[in-house]
Amino acid sequence: MKIFTFLANQPDNVLTRVLKDAKNPLLVAAGFSFVSNLLYLALPLYTYQVYGRVLTSHSQATLWVLTLVTLFVFAISSVVDDYRARILINYGVALDQRVSGRVFSALFDAALKGDTSARSQALRDLDQFRTTLTGIGAAVFFDVPWIPVFLGVLFLIDPLVGVVTTIGAIILLVLALAQERATRPPLRDAQDAALKSYAFTEAALRNGEVVRAMGMLPTLGKAWAGHRSITIERGATAAEQSNFYTDIIKWVRMVMQVLVVAIGASLILQGKIHSGMLFANMILASRALQPIEKVVGAWDPLNSMVRAHGRLMALLAKAEPPTLATTLPRPAGKLNVEAVNFAPPGATRLVLANVNFGIEPGEVLGVIGPSGAGKSTLARLLVGIWRPLNGAVRLDGADVFTWDRADFGRYVGYLPQDTELFAGTVRANIARFRDDATDEQVVRAAQMAGVHELILRLPKGYDTDLGEGGVVLSAGQRQRVGLARAMFGDPAFVVLDEPNASLDAEGEDALLKAIDTLKAGGSTVVIISHKPGIFRTADKLLVLREGRVDLFGPREQVMARLVKPAEVRAVEAGR
Repeated sequence: MKIFTFLANQPDNVLTRVLKDAKNPLLVAAGFSFVSNLLYLALPLYTYQVYGRVLTSHSQATLWVLTLVTLFVFAISSVVDDYRARILINYGVALDQRVSGRVFSALFDAALKGDTSARSQALRDLDQFRTTLTGIGAAVFFDVPWIPVFLGVLFLIDPLVGVVTTIGAIILLVLALAQERATRPPLRDAQDAALKSYAFTEAALRNGEVVRAMGMLPTLGKAWAGHRSITIERGATAAEQSNFYTDIIKWVRMVMQVLVVAIGASLILQGKIHSGMLFANMILASRALQPIEKVVGAWDPLNSMVRAHGRLMALLAKAEPPTLATTLPRPAGKLNVEAVNFAPPGATRLVLANVNFGIEPGEVLGVIGPSGAGKSTLARLLVGIWRPLNGAVRLDGADVFTWDRADFGRYVGYLPQDTELFAGTVRANIARFRDDATDEQVVRAAQMAGVHELILRLPKGYDTDLGEGGVVLSAGQRQRVGLARAMFGDPAFVVLDEPNASLDAEGEDALLKAIDTLKAGGSTVVIISHKPGIFRTADKLLVLREGRVDLFGPREQVMARLVKPAEVRAVEAGR
């Protein structure tokens, strides 16, 4: 019970609140444990009656009555234990339902902030935490408070038996604590190294083509082997330490069993206790010491659970707290960027500095500039992925970062520079995996993006499974499907970051037509590209240099100034 109290008294977040709500199910589970342990006393009473009455009276009827009653009691005890397990399991399900969604979203918050250390490990941590907290390991702690009860019964039988068993319990407890202290550091090191090796492997697999093409597998293998070596070595050290103490604990248990039998036999010979109490002593002593041995067996998963809890708390502490935002109407598309400064975590200088501009609903803005000018960073700010250090990005006057994400996404389309698709069908990817998407909406988005005919040529058309990351499509095809996804639902605001980077002539022509369709439909469009030809229908152009607005205005005026030498523009700017 104390471990629940400790975990529930941590900094406030959804996980801590769920643990605080565990009070009622834990009290009910504790009540079932009370009944279960009370019913267990039927076994020593049964053996006492068999050896004390049945064997002396030679009564078959008494034997069968005692046996049937005891079996019935054990059946009740089994039912009680089953209900206790069900309570803990159901609480685990409720915990997962309340916490998993927040952990899932916190992972994305961490990734968007550049923290790639968590990855999907956080979900494995949640599974480890839940299964240990509500599984057999946690159930053991409900039996620990009953150790004094069984010891008390032994003292009532004979003080010597109680003293010897108590000393054994103390020795086992000390050994258990020593085992935990000895295995904790190597287990922590082994698990940390294992997490690093898993993350390293995931990164290598994501870049498998580069690894193979440039022969990087041997060198990457050495780096991976370093983490793996630490995992194996420290894991072996922890196993050796654990086995050492486990063997000692097992020996102490055997010694205690022998001593209890010997003392009981001696007391019988002295006429101090009835012969029927010999086996009752053994059963009670075993039951008194059993929870300690079970706790010893549960140390490793409990340690892993505590470390998983620590990582989950750290992840949730970094995540943006969920906010209840008022549902806003569909925006007209008026965009204002107000004195925005931005630097990603760990950066020593601003990537964007004092960026100001605005466009009206239905206008098309082209953003151009050299590599490293901050164009992709601006795209992420425009769709609310990142929060500016200063200033704000507003769509129809509302801050895009604080806008409810699900609500905001209904009105916005975004095509990032590196188009990623999800495992699933073409239809599901275009529909953004929304359950309420209709076939008409999906096909319309594909037609607007000029990718409908291409999809029909796939093996199963819109129902073609793309595989992990959309591997069945070429880079250009993925980008065109990504464009259809961005255009799904007739968005009011669309941001396209290098949308023609992987397109051939046919794909680029389809892209230009899609932009014309968006403009004709009244959507506000921002296009980021190195190729000025894509800006043929742009109303305005924005030129970024070193994170600052170099030029902004109507397309013709900006293009005219771009063709002038830099020296002439510098003189004009100084007038």
